[in-house]
Amino acid sequence: MSTLSSSAGAQPYASHSISLQLNGQSRQLDVLPWTTLLDLLREQLDLVGSKKGCDHGQCGACTVLLNGKRVNACLTLAVMCDGAELTTIEGLAQGDQLHPVQAAFIKHDAFQCGYCTPGQICSAVGLINEGRAESSADIKELMSGNLCRCGAYSNIRAAIEEVVEVQGGERS
Repeated sequence: MSTLSSSAGAQPYASHSISLQLNGQSRQLDVLPWTTLLDLLREQLDLVGSKKGCDHGQCGACTVLLNGKRVNACLTLAVMCDGAELTTIEGLAQGDQLHPVQAAFIKHDAFQCGYCTPGQICSAVGLINEGRAESSADIKELMSGNLCRCGAYSNIRAAIEEVVEVQGGERS
């Protein structure tokens, strides 16, 4: 634990040391207690794939995978991630080999402006990992926390359905 001062003569703030697996690599980081995971990723680690949309957990643009589960990085404090495994959009591909969801998004043109795409893809990966996407209606409902201002929902759903089908899931 180290201390940071906000200005001369002000009370120092205690930072906290955390360790995590970030996109397959061990990281040791010092964070202030109020630092969100999103701000840590974007401002301290320069991983800007996760977007700051609403900053209130309503749009899903900041969705990442924390221990394989979908979370809104804007609502998650970085100190809560100590000891966790974190995957961002930057960590999904294996070298030049895209993750199946990334490839399906390209194939189905499941993005327009691209702003929401990293959050949509991470949410889709988490959704598939959950194993609850048994129909198009399930996918629609379970992806409802990720907004797309361009309205590419039908293409996003088609991309996810394809990966679910390939991985042995059912679809109706």
